[in-house]
Amino acid sequence: MSRIRSLTHDVREIELALLEPAAIGFAPGQFVSFEIEREGGFSSTRAYSIASPPSRPHLIELLLNRVPAGPGSEYLFALREGDLTTFKGPVGSFTLRDGTRDLLFVATGTGIAPLRSMLWSLAESGSARAVTLLWGLRSQRDLYYQDELEHLRSRLPRFSFVTTLSRPASDWRGAVGRVSSLVDASITTVGNLDVFLCGNAAMIRDVRDLVRRKGLCPIHTEEYYDDRAESRPPPC
Repeated sequence: MSRIRSLTHDVREIELALLEPAAIGFAPGQFVSFEIEREGGFSSTRAYSIASPPSRPHLIELLLNRVPAGPGSEYLFALREGDLTTFKGPVGSFTLRDGTRDLLFVATGTGIAPLRSMLWSLAESGSARAVTLLWGLRSQRDLYYQDELEHLRSRLPRFSFVTTLSRPASDWRGAVGRVSSLVDASITTVGNLDVFLCGNAAMIRDVRDLVRRKGLCPIHTEEYYDDRAESRPPPC
């Protein structure tokens, strides 16, 4: 563990500097997994999307949400700078591909992680693709990466983003409501669109249905599971 950064009251960004091997290649959107030893002599696998771009192959950044009684959350939040850990991967097919199609990214919570990797990759390559990010959070205390997204907007001339809060305080002047409510107004045509959805199952279901009512286009999904679940499949 080379760096820890607290982003909100319950969200942390951790940076892992690689030792063996000293660098890895990965595609924006892929994930790594950890084997968490638990009481009773058995282990659980927990998968986390890489939030950093592939241009820095000597390290990876992960985005963590603190989940009480969650094996992955408890293990990774307990790590301190200088601690050693191991992981498997990277793997996963929820990846950004080269092309010219417009991009719609929709996330809830820490589902922003793989989309952040994609956004930085697009910015570093000088992409001219039109990119829209819609991100749903709960309240003002859950906000993070807003300044970074503004910076990315300066590097991606056709990038726009909206962060919506489902439970804002009265002084919030931004978008209000579930992120799925923003999708319909954001899509005029799907003929030249790729859609990437990452977050909870309800959002993915609702947005996928909304997009399909507009027509047919590629829809890529990554569902985030409750860390407390006894059986948790890796991201698809």
